[in-house]
Formats: sequence, C-alpha cells, structure tokens
Amino acid sequence: MAAPVITIYTDGSSLGNPGKGGYGVVLISGPHRKELSAGFRLTTNNRMELMAVCVALEALKFEGSDVTIYSDSKYVVDAVTQRWVFGWAKKGFSGKKNPDLWSRFLNVYRKHNVRFVWVKGHAETVENNRCDTLAVAAANGPVLLEDRGYQPE
Repeated sequence: MAAPVITIYTDGSSLGNPGKGGYGVVLISGPHRKELSAGFRLTTNNRMELMAVCVALEALKFEGSDVTIYSDSKYVVDAVTQRWVFGWAKKGFSGKKNPDLWSRFLNVYRKHNVRFVWVKGHAETVENNRCDTLAVAAANGPVLLEDRGYQPE
C-alpha cells in the first residue's frame, strides 16, 4: 500500500508575546479532514507556530507519509528549508530558543517525507485562515494548558 499524501495547514498565535497562546491545525488526506487546536496560559508566538507543526506530524497514523505543510511562520519554514535546524541539532541547540520543540519536531519529521511551503498570513489561503481562527479561539478558550517548555527570558 502506498503511503498516504497529506496536506497540513498550521498556525500559532499569542495574545501578547509572551502571553496566552494557541495553535490551530487542519489535516487533509483525500476525503478526510481533521482539525486540532489547544490553548496555553503563557507562551510565545514562535512556540505556538512550532508546536502546531509538531502536533500535526504526531497526529499522522502512517510513517513514511508524503506531507506538505503550509505555514505562515518564517521562523519554522526557513529553519527547515534553509536547513538551519539540522546544524542547530548537531550543536545541541546551544544558544537557540525552543530546543524542546525543535527536538520534538526533528523526532517526528524524520518519520515522514515532509515539504514546507510558506504562505502569507491573513491572506487568501482559506485553510491557513481557519488555522488562525482555531489558534485564537484556543488562546481565548476556557481551558488553557501549561506550556511546560516555555522559558521566560
């Protein structure tokens, strides 16, 4: 059986930076669609952008999937497409922010064939806008989790 082809849209948001935050994810595979989101009491925008990608990849059921991730986060997209994150990992993420999430990302990233596409935020990308709506709603939701990896500066 061929590995599934999956399209993922992600977005993260924080209300204050740091502040309350949330992520939103839309996963699409053929006729199947799934939305994921969660909110956090204290976090940053970049953490939510990266967490959205981690959660999305972790939600995949089959290893070796062909995945295209659409994100409006230059922080995430450039770190992977420019291959910076692989150098950071070799140096133990020394001096880099969010090492917990970057390690989590690399662990699941290596299980799939992942391609990143940057999209302009708050533009005409319907699914990216849906992710933003999910992220903001989660950040404003009644249940806010603790972002255990967040380290105040």
